[in-house]
Amino acid sequence: MKHSLSTVRQMWQLLEPVHATLYYAPEAFEEAAALGYATDERWPSYFAYRAAPLGPVGPRLVNALFYSLSPQMVERCTAPAWRTAAPERVLKAREVAVNRALRKLLGERIGSPELREAADLARRAAEAADTAGRPLAAANAALPWPDEPHLVLWQAATVLREHRGDGHVTALQAHGIGPVESLVSHAAVGAAPEEVFRSRQWTDGEWAAARERLAARGLLRPDGGATDEGLRVRTEVEKLTDELAAAPWEALTPGETARLAELLVPPVLDIVGAGLLPSQSTLGIGLKYDYQ
Repeated sequence: MKHSLSTVRQMWQLLEPVHATLYYAPEAFEEAAALGYATDERWPSYFAYRAAPLGPVGPRLVNALFYSLSPQMVERCTAPAWRTAAPERVLKAREVAVNRALRKLLGERIGSPELREAADLARRAAEAADTAGRPLAAANAALPWPDEPHLVLWQAATVLREHRGDGHVTALQAHGIGPVESLVSHAAVGAAPEEVFRSRQWTDGEWAAARERLAARGLLRPDGGATDEGLRVRTEVEKLTDELAAAPWEALTPGETARLAELLVPPVLDIVGAGLLPSQSTLGIGLKYDYQ
């Protein structure tokens, strides 16, 4: 039985905070600093941690796969990344960081039957993900599975998150939405204030040019908000993203997926309640679309 797109989107919304712990936890910055990465901003460790499963890749490939980040920022953070620490060392550091962070955040839930059940269900979905044409998902899926349930849950969340992200890039390209346009169009439909998207460090000129291109297509109003056509196109992008993210969930019955959602709520509330993650992000997790 196929899962509804609203269920597919709900599972992303529940698993995303688990995955994102790596990019915001103090423990992750501590481990990155121990490797020699600058931690006065989050980007050097973000690029190293997220790209490490790919091996010692250069800025051009990272820029292509991460898609919506400024090429100048990608160059600045990625070019020296593997001179600072080899990918193998970064992968070990990120596992240590996630282990430390989740142990602190989840407390007594670590080792509980409920967390083990959640990890087992999430792993089944992640192992069912077809990674053909999805390089970030494939690179993470190729890593060995850890033993402890909280680390299994994190790795499953990461494989599924990157599987979805790879599909999102496909959906954007299918609708003619380029890297900076992806941010401008998402801000235009109210996913987050424009300044949140500016954290991706595109220049004012690049941002303005993207606005002009979207306006020329009839997708943007003069004030920067989305036209009806702009909202329709962005809705189609999100719908296709959810459609492309649905297949792994067919490894679980609807009842098992509902059970996983139930099991994820307490640990996700622990993570969100710790104030670790930003209240607004470029992901637009809380945004509703008519197709659901």
